[in-house]
Amino acid sequence: MKPRPIELELKAVTQSYADKRVIDGLSLALHQGEIGCLLGASGCGKTTALRCIAGFEAIDGGEICIAGQSVSATGRFVPAQERQVGMVFQDYALFTHLSVADNVAFGLRHLSREARRARVRQLLELVGLADEADRQVHQISGGQQQRVALARALAPKPKLLLMDEPFSNLDVALRERLSGEVRDILKLEGSTALIVTHDQHEAFALADRVGVLHAGRIMQWDTPYNLYHQPVNRFVADFIGQGAFLPAEVLSGHQLRTELGELEGEVPSSCNQGGCQQCQRGCRVEVLLRPDDIVHDDASPLLAEVQSKAFRGAEFLYTLGLPSGQRALSLVPSHHDHAIGEKIGIRLAADHVVAFRREDARPGGFTIR
Repeated sequence: MKPRPIELELKAVTQSYADKRVIDGLSLALHQGEIGCLLGASGCGKTTALRCIAGFEAIDGGEICIAGQSVSATGRFVPAQERQVGMVFQDYALFTHLSVADNVAFGLRHLSREARRARVRQLLELVGLADEADRQVHQISGGQQQRVALARALAPKPKLLLMDEPFSNLDVALRERLSGEVRDILKLEGSTALIVTHDQHEAFALADRVGVLHAGRIMQWDTPYNLYHQPVNRFVADFIGQGAFLPAEVLSGHQLRTELGELEGEVPSSCNQGGCQQCQRGCRVEVLLRPDDIVHDDASPLLAEVQSKAFRGAEFLYTLGLPSGQRALSLVPSHHDHAIGEKIGIRLAADHVVAFRREDARPGGFTIR
């Protein structure tokens, strides 16, 4: 199978405001038809990165290429209007004095009237708004406005589509539904897209590849599955999903012992304990256990105390106190409704366990989101 060409590439991009470095050596690549996402907390540099790609801001160093053409580099800056990039803004930026159809048609003035009408009709059908074509944008819902903004950005068939926190103005239920719908629309159009968000649920629902951004740097650029199950460092492990970090002893290159039992896991490649450069038998590490790695089992002799619980419909998320005083998380079907202080049987059922050096992890570290 012929590899798809790279549609967007950032090569060691840097950008600063005054004396503050906002983007620091940012590198990534998106292939044609892929959906990427920059995920991170407020202030991590993700919106600045998007603005640099769009051509709203120049960069201090590195290079940005779109469809194989350099658009930003030292001594080179292609204006935004010449980059063939579509943009969906956080507030949608629709023209309130125009109808839905006229908003979508706004960037199609270079086409004949008939070609313009055909493209608008095609896109409104694609986003499920064919019946709303003649309505004013203030007469439709927020979710519909978001789809109008998407259709308008897609109308000129840009080489790259950029979306800045596209669902932040919508309620949670609508965000979850639209994330899946927008992904379907982008795939049907064959669009290459980059989205920025602080919401990992949106990132996972939309993107083929996600970059966890921290202090202007990508900590890991990977599939959502790998970010969750194979985080490359403690920051990514802590930021993505939920998990508990338990002390463990290395038994071999791929075997660890915890108080919950022995398990197979990725032993850190370097250890630095007592001059030890390679983790080996007897070294102390910490392992990341996700809530689905610990299973409630009434027949298990290993007991843990329910310290708190969060009802999630089909499941409870239990915070469990272990005999050692460490804590762990477990997802349990909601018909197992145990009281705070009750002891329940648990067992390990972990397939993707990642270990970290002790100096990379806080002893007994614990994260809930």
